[in-house]
Amino acid sequence: MGENEDFTNSLQDSKAAYVLSNVAEVVERILMFVPTKSLLRIASVCRLWRNCSRRVLRTQQQLTWVSASEPSNTEVHALCSVLAEEVENVFLLPKTVVVMVDCEAFHGQAYQYRQSKAKKSRHSPDTVEELNLLFPKGCDVVGIATPGIVLTPSGSCSSPPQEYQEGEAGFAIMFPKMEGVHMKPFHFCKKSISPTALKEAGLVDNPELKVVLMFVYEAYNRGGDRFLNQILEPLAKGKALISGGLVESAFSPPRHCCSQGAYGVVGLTLSGPKVQGASVLLDQDISNPKAAEATVRRLKAAKIPERNTLGFMFACVGRGQNYYNNQTNVEADAFHKVFPNTPLFGLFGNGEIGCDRIVKDDYTLCDTDSDTLQHEYTTVMTLVHLG
Repeated sequence: MGENEDFTNSLQDSKAAYVLSNVAEVVERILMFVPTKSLLRIASVCRLWRNCSRRVLRTQQQLTWVSASEPSNTEVHALCSVLAEEVENVFLLPKTVVVMVDCEAFHGQAYQYRQSKAKKSRHSPDTVEELNLLFPKGCDVVGIATPGIVLTPSGSCSSPPQEYQEGEAGFAIMFPKMEGVHMKPFHFCKKSISPTALKEAGLVDNPELKVVLMFVYEAYNRGGDRFLNQILEPLAKGKALISGGLVESAFSPPRHCCSQGAYGVVGLTLSGPKVQGASVLLDQDISNPKAAEATVRRLKAAKIPERNTLGFMFACVGRGQNYYNNQTNVEADAFHKVFPNTPLFGLFGNGEIGCDRIVKDDYTLCDTDSDTLQHEYTTVMTLVHLG
């Protein structure tokens, strides 16, 4: 009896080995349940598995994200700790990553640690390098630190988004390479900005440009206003949606041409036939939940599909809880009520960039010039669809 069982088990093992070594359809089906980092390791087993892995990778066209909002017990920001674990379990190969963290915990000026040891900076070259090493070689990382964070918890598009004006918080949105969508990061300072640089980044003379996400740091330094207008003026003449804010600092892509404290801008251009965008401005007279929801609801006119769509909220540090008579999470809740299956991310910053821009059928509502793109005490609420 024992010999028969051994023979049966051996026969079954040999059949399984044959299938896994020769039947691509079965291998491919199994590999669809394997996280991407493990998939890349599996690809080195044999030619069949490599080809199957590549086909599976091409099907992973949906973005994902990792969020953190609990204080870290380590020397690094909470997001770095969570990312190190969660990046092993994602089902995509990141091509572009947008990282936002609060500047209180992940401070953008490392020299402050030398001035005050009571507040150690977590923004050191080692920390930034560790963050970049979590992602594949060749992956573009756009990283900023800002006074406050808006995020959707990891796991589900339908999770209610949260506003964090205080405390340790951050998120990383990971975008795969997607058909019909071209993302390109940019990073300019006063020394590197030029018409040629703007063109190379896809910001001008780009008929397929649909959305620009931009984040200006150290903008209140002398010359910062002129620098910001130098970027916004050519963009205001185009048809692309422009959205973003004034932040504390940028830590990726690294800058090598300017000294600490110099102003600059980082961001992403999103081009291609599958990209759609729309935005509304919650201006200073929007000061109660009902008015906030009514303004966000105007985004419905854009008729943007829910799948592969993100919401972005770029708000002034002067809004939030204090602006709404001590009511918390008002604008994030308004967005979630109108778009319950769309994740929302963003920041509280020192100024907002954007306007009312809703494209529907054959008309465009677009109020864009370099002056009306810059705001204070407002919130720019944006939808971005990636096909």
